Amino acid sequence: MAIKVENAHGAVFINNDVIATIAGAAAIECYGLVGMASRNTTGGIANLLKKENLSKGVRIHSEDEGIVIDLFVIVQFGTKISVVAQNIIERVKYSVENQTGLKVLKVNLNIEGVRVQA
Repeated sequence: MAIKVENAHGAVFINNDVIATIAGAAAIECYGLVGMASRNTTGGIANLLKKENLSKGVRIHSEDEGIVIDLFVIVQFGTKISVVAQNIIERVKYSVENQTGLKVLKVNLNIEGVRVQA
C-alpha cells in the first residue's frame, strides 16, 4: 500500500516499505538497540533480523491525519529500557517526518526481547 502526498506540483506516492526502511534504519542507529525483531513472533521467541531486513520489524498504519509506526525491537541487556525507548521513538519520528514530509502521529515500540551483546 502507498501513502499519497499532494502539493502544488502534483502527487507523490510513498510505498509503506520505503517508510518502514527509513524507520528501521533510524532505529538501528540508536544506542542500546541490538536489532529489529520479526513481527510474527510465535511461541514467545523473537528472531533477530539481519540489517538487510530492517523493514520487516516495522509496521505502518496510515490514518487521515498522518501515520502510526509500530516497531518490534530487541534491546541490549544492561541498558535502561525507558531511555533507549525514548531515544528510538524520537529518532524514528524525526527521520520519517524529515525525509518523507509525512506527519507521524505515534511511534509504538514493542520490545520483543533482551540480548547480551558480545
